Amino acid sequence: MLVNSIQSFSPPRRILMGPGPSDVHPRVLAAMARPTVGHLDPSFVAMMDELKALLQYAFQTANPLTLPVSGPGSAGMETCFANLVEPGDKVVVCVNGVFGGRMKENVERCGGIAIVVEDAWGTPVDTAKVAAALAANPGVKAVAFVHAETSTGVESDAAALCALAREHGAYSIVDVVTSLGGVPVRVDAWGADAVYGGSQKCLSCTPGLAPVTFSPRAAAAVAARKTKVQSWFLDLNLVMGYWGGAAKRAYHHTAPINALYALHESLLMLREEGLEAAWERHARHHRALVAGLEAMGLGMLVAPAHRLPQLNAVRVPDGVDEAAVRNRLLERYGIELGAGLGALAGKVWRIGLMGQSCSATNLTLCLSALETVLAEMTAPIREGAALPAAAAELYGR
Repeated sequence: MLVNSIQSFSPPRRILMGPGPSDVHPRVLAAMARPTVGHLDPSFVAMMDELKALLQYAFQTANPLTLPVSGPGSAGMETCFANLVEPGDKVVVCVNGVFGGRMKENVERCGGIAIVVEDAWGTPVDTAKVAAALAANPGVKAVAFVHAETSTGVESDAAALCALAREHGAYSIVDVVTSLGGVPVRVDAWGADAVYGGSQKCLSCTPGLAPVTFSPRAAAAVAARKTKVQSWFLDLNLVMGYWGGAAKRAYHHTAPINALYALHESLLMLREEGLEAAWERHARHHRALVAGLEAMGLGMLVAPAHRLPQLNAVRVPDGVDEAAVRNRLLERYGIELGAGLGALAGKVWRIGLMGQSCSATNLTLCLSALETVLAEMTAPIREGAALPAAAAELYGR
């Protein structure tokens, strides 16, 4: 490529209805365009305090150790494991999808011993299996699980799993990347210890930030480590000199200043809507989407009691090229859906209703476009049924 031919990048407009990122509101994009200040500027430090309070609201926690890690959700995951897990520590890792598998990888890279509890993809973590693993392995340091498994669209019982960990004297490490802002996340009520999220899903911010929160007992464990945290950048003992809230903040790294403006704005919008209202909006649009899909003749991967409202795994009809459907939706309508991962590759579509993407406009366009494309491919569907079914669920008619 000739460098002289490169011009300013102008991305196409997309409707983001995959597993993330989600649509970003113009208010959030506008916040990023505000003047950059220094990362120790008094005005920015004041904004950091507000951002911490807004994150505590989103997490439903009073944990002092609550901050956005300068990196994507995966950096939030690594922050939790790298700070809590030391060489030789035993960690029960619940694997029921892709991201539980990544937890196992983190444990092993920290020198820990992963005790894996496996469940079928599309089913929640079995608390009885976790209880059995804890009983069979005295001295477990932590229990790690994904609250909202993005690869399958299934929700596990966070309150029960955190309670099990506490009963056995273990910490809980919880992935809420896809759940934060979309379904109830109640860190203090659960008694969760190390919890990490992501900016780009139900919070509808730009990708690249990972909210984390540590309980006081987890923070004490981090401070009392026998070995250094293997990552200098993610070592909370160092990071808290910058995010700790003291009058004088110690330089650690140059924060992603404008990205933090965006997260502040997206969290402010969440507070304005209200957490309960946001949870209800996701649930209502999920019910309408499922009603439309099922009226069309499509099936869902996850049983109703365990479905995530914001991430819907839809079975691909027999004989249909799922990638061709997604490509046509993107090229013709600008709609992005997600493909299946791992064992579900080619078998499901992942339809996201996250944050700003969770709207009646997006929902009806997605159903209409999907029906049109599937009909063109002579898929075995019922034409004309999806939109009335969705409308009946949304508007009661």
